Amino acid sequence: MTHIVIIGAGLGGVPMALEMRNRARSTDKISVICDSPTFNFTPSNPWVAVDWRTPDEIKVKLEPVFRKRNINFIHAAASKVNPKDNTVSLENGEAVAYDYLIIATGPDLAFDEIEGFGPNGHTVSVCTTDHAAHARDKWLEFVKNPGPIVVGAVQGASCYGPAYEFALIMDTDLRRRKIRDKVPMTYVTPEPYIGHLGLDGVGDTKGMLESELRNRHINWITNARVSKVSDGSISVEEVNEDGSLKASHDLPFKYSMMLPAFRGIEAVMGVEGLVNPRGFVTVDEHQRNKAHPNIFSVGVCIAIPPVGPTPVPVGVPKTGFMIESMVRATAKNIRALCDGKQPTHEGTWNAVCLADFGDGGVAFVAMPQIPPRNVNWASQGKWVHLGKIAFEKFFLGKVRKGIAEPFYEKMVLDMLGITKSK
Repeated sequence: MTHIVIIGAGLGGVPMALEMRNRARSTDKISVICDSPTFNFTPSNPWVAVDWRTPDEIKVKLEPVFRKRNINFIHAAASKVNPKDNTVSLENGEAVAYDYLIIATGPDLAFDEIEGFGPNGHTVSVCTTDHAAHARDKWLEFVKNPGPIVVGAVQGASCYGPAYEFALIMDTDLRRRKIRDKVPMTYVTPEPYIGHLGLDGVGDTKGMLESELRNRHINWITNARVSKVSDGSISVEEVNEDGSLKASHDLPFKYSMMLPAFRGIEAVMGVEGLVNPRGFVTVDEHQRNKAHPNIFSVGVCIAIPPVGPTPVPVGVPKTGFMIESMVRATAKNIRALCDGKQPTHEGTWNAVCLADFGDGGVAFVAMPQIPPRNVNWASQGKWVHLGKIAFEKFFLGKVRKGIAEPFYEKMVLDMLGITKSK
């Protein structure tokens, strides 16, 4: 028997567990370690934050799903990965031994890197469903007595789609409430231009997203670095292409959601050979760590270099499609190792995204994610909003039934009429 342990049960960890169960031998044991008893569908968090969904509508209890698929669920937080003795220490004092380990934790959210930033400070977040529920409470207070909004992402962020989504979803919700005229909005981002997305743009995302912001009367500041957040004010430094200071802004707000930079979780931070200085797991083309070859990693917690230099640090997103390709390659490679073979499978790492704006949206496909690309496509319309709703229902339905595939790839590419690359 081989024991395969997965840390994390989010958009990477749950598909990883179900796919691994499909690929593993019947005698192999699969365990999932997670500090949450539920899977939370993160892409729906912006809807929770404006009261279009309740948290319970986008949650699935993990233990019954995993029990049905003969997957051992360990409801506990991992405190340290110990590659030297092939164990994961848990915060409850126990340790879990593994033959193969898959790190699928997602990131740690680096709110503490900026004074006054985050849910424990003066801004809200849609990074987790609990954060989104807190943002909803603040939103329902805000709409009773509206004022300026500042929304976007801070330096080092690597997931810009939700920032654009939430800005435009808020705009849609405010117009439905007929109070949009009372709310000046400013979009703040470290991106060198609107629609960069950490990918140097995809298709005409620059033109599309600039047009959306302009049509909805949302001002923007690019090449922006947030230095401090106070109660009701965000201090922003706007820089030139050479990194020199161009202008300083003190932006007033009554409601603000800014996405943070990411870093690796504490359980892997500083483990020699496993992670980079920021705590992201380093992997080869087979999702395997070179220093510790029985450790694999998928999702937001892996290290990917930026597409190129920018005046303010801009990270690279890991979209659902990309994560699914990592999951599938990892499961196949671990099965190969169990069979005495070498790993040969590689994820496509293509970027596919549906960005919902509440009454429309933008979809983009980058194959591969780093230019030059074989497919470099973006489009917009109400169909994206409807597609995101359909995808939410589709994905949650698959999780509830414990079905591994297809989660993302087939549905989205078929909907977009795009042929999958190798």
